[in-house]
Amino acid sequence: MNWRRRLGYSLKARLVLVFLALALGTSAVFFASTRELFSTGWRALARPLLADYIDHLAADIGSPPDLARAQALVQRLPLSIRIDGPQLQWDSHPGQYPPHADRGPRDSSWRSLVERRTADGHRIRFGLVNWGGERGVEAWDERPHWLGWATLAALLALSGLAYAWVRRMLRPLGDIQAGALRYGAGDFSQPIVARRQDELGALAGQVNTMATSLRQMLAGQRGLLLAISHELRSPLTRARLHAELLDDGAQREALLRDLGQMRDLIGDLLEGERLAGGAAALQREALDLNAQVQALVADQFADRPITLHLAPGLPLLQADRSRLQLLLRNLLDNALRHGGGTVALHTAAANGGWRVTVRDHGPGVDPAVLQRLGEPFFRPDAARSRAAGGVGLGLYLCRLVVQSHGGTLQWRNAAPGLEVTVSLPAVPTV
Repeated sequence: MNWRRRLGYSLKARLVLVFLALALGTSAVFFASTRELFSTGWRALARPLLADYIDHLAADIGSPPDLARAQALVQRLPLSIRIDGPQLQWDSHPGQYPPHADRGPRDSSWRSLVERRTADGHRIRFGLVNWGGERGVEAWDERPHWLGWATLAALLALSGLAYAWVRRMLRPLGDIQAGALRYGAGDFSQPIVARRQDELGALAGQVNTMATSLRQMLAGQRGLLLAISHELRSPLTRARLHAELLDDGAQREALLRDLGQMRDLIGDLLEGERLAGGAAALQREALDLNAQVQALVADQFADRPITLHLAPGLPLLQADRSRLQLLLRNLLDNALRHGGGTVALHTAAANGGWRVTVRDHGPGVDPAVLQRLGEPFFRPDAARSRAAGGVGLGLYLCRLVVQSHGGTLQWRNAAPGLEVTVSLPAVPTV
């Protein structure tokens, strides 16, 4: 993100720029107006008065210049006097006027105001001294030069203070953003901290109230679904027992198949609601991935076209045995159901964790709906899925298992076939 995008994104930076622009604009208008006001007054009134006063001072010193009178003026008034001429060379404050050439019209105009020449060829220059008559003071024409730099430094200091103040004022926005991300991920365990009793503090409280309502609503929905699923199990079991008593035939087999599909659907719904709780629903233990794959294939897919490519030396990680079996079984079952030919399963180590890849050689999935895989009850080919017995919960349960373990689930068209990749992070054994 370049600086322009970052500036456009950051509310704090834009507020500080507004303050800085306002300060600079106000200062520019103030100095321009003040300068115009004083310059007009200087030309109309102050300059003639000062010129007349300098004339009286020069006349008081006399021609040729009287050193005693000049010293008396310096003692009585906050003035500096320098006299250069054929008969007298004297400086009340040596070093105040370093030798240099005139720097332009402003310097020449100023010199014509504060300098006077006597009839006998002496030049008298007047200046102001610092409070207390310190030596080495600035001349009148040198005094204003530091004002611009001092003003800029003051504006920068004020801008720094404004930035610190704005940063502190908008600090709750970071807390609200972090809380919104937690709530969006389903983590309601930590509320947003209300740091201040202002509008942002009130906003944080309102977001917390909204999150509490969402959590209660989700808990109510899950509780209702679990209750319904549990209640359906009993009549479903009785219906299956009655169906077993029927005479053999096509109707009996169809009824038993439908009842079995309903049983599997209820079981998947119950498991999905349990996994919705995240990592808290897991019962972790140290597992060997390759051993789990071999045991599953030997037990449930012994006569199916599955080739295994198991990387040696995979680390033991903490995982839920039953949920890992559910993940592998659903991936293989989905690949065998919708793919064609041999299904390949690869295991590998990845960043200290596991990576499992399952690929079939079927027609793949329409790219337009590829990203919808893993949604509950979503079937890319609804007619074929119903015929094959799927209800659209297999990859959904896989996604929940992977998320509860802190991993990622990805799929892509491998041309031919669909390739599903599971990455589980490293969780050290204990």
